[in-house]
Amino acid sequence: MKTIALGTEKLEVSQLGLGCMGMSAFYTGAGSDEAGSIRTIHRAMELGVTFFDTAEIYGPYTNEELLAKAFADGRRDRVVIATKFGTIKHRQNDERGMDGSADNVRLSVEGSLRRLQTDHIDLYYQHRMDPDTPIEETVGALKELIEEGKIRHYGLSEASPATIRRANAVHPVTAIQTEYSLWTRDPEAEVLPTVRELGIGFVPYSPLGRGFLTGTIRSLDQLSDDDFRRFNPRFEGDNLEANIRIVEQVDEVAREVGAKPGQVALAWLLSKGDDIAPIPGTTKVANLEQNVAAADLQLTPEQLARLDAVAAPVGDRYPDMSTVNR
Repeated sequence: MKTIALGTEKLEVSQLGLGCMGMSAFYTGAGSDEAGSIRTIHRAMELGVTFFDTAEIYGPYTNEELLAKAFADGRRDRVVIATKFGTIKHRQNDERGMDGSADNVRLSVEGSLRRLQTDHIDLYYQHRMDPDTPIEETVGALKELIEEGKIRHYGLSEASPATIRRANAVHPVTAIQTEYSLWTRDPEAEVLPTVRELGIGFVPYSPLGRGFLTGTIRSLDQLSDDDFRRFNPRFEGDNLEANIRIVEQVDEVAREVGAKPGQVALAWLLSKGDDIAPIPGTTKVANLEQNVAAADLQLTPEQLARLDAVAAPVGDRYPDMSTVNR
């Protein structure tokens, strides 16, 4: 698979990564098939995927432990591990909540290193911005960890352009992770122009619209009672029915090119630049193989234009939007 370089310090990753969250948390079936998840990770490596995304909050903690098992037996040095901190308050009995303090950064990284069974983290993201801690304090702590060799690069997830600029002034940001897909075009207005101006890489998460763009979700009855999507405004009530029109337009292009809707969604995203490394998630080998094949799918300018013109979905992307873009 083609590789790209994220940031001015050139972190080399595969063009498509693998988001591992759903193997352990938030989605239907999470945590139910560890062996199957490890097979999917190993198959991803065979197909040239080197970029694997996790976070301490996924489980919590169990997803990092899963990756440690998957990358045992000499595999660790062949992959780029990205994990995240900042949504667990380790100074307050591991309560959930934002904490970007220098002390919490230190506590978080030691836990992740231990669970991942590694001596360094390749890309360490602040998962959400802490309104009570200046970003300069957080990045100052991350810079020290880079100097100590405990992390190689750092990034921010769901940060505003102003925060990105402030962070980058302290130490170069390698990557910004934000939701981006045919389902979520928000970054195109300000975040993407900002990262490109500063030479920062861009990592879209949920590039398949939390599975919606695969065309396989038509009813909440398909989801378990604790699936996060049951509480996502875009999947609720009339919104779900209205948003199916997006998948129908993607499916129309998919039929034209003999591909799956999810492959078309990924190909559209990859067409947006060579500084973009989406991280679609899956627990199944077959879905992984479909996603990876999307890297070779070429859409015509006319097809891309039709996809560009797809209307925005109905509903916010989170029940509480106050924690994003700040």
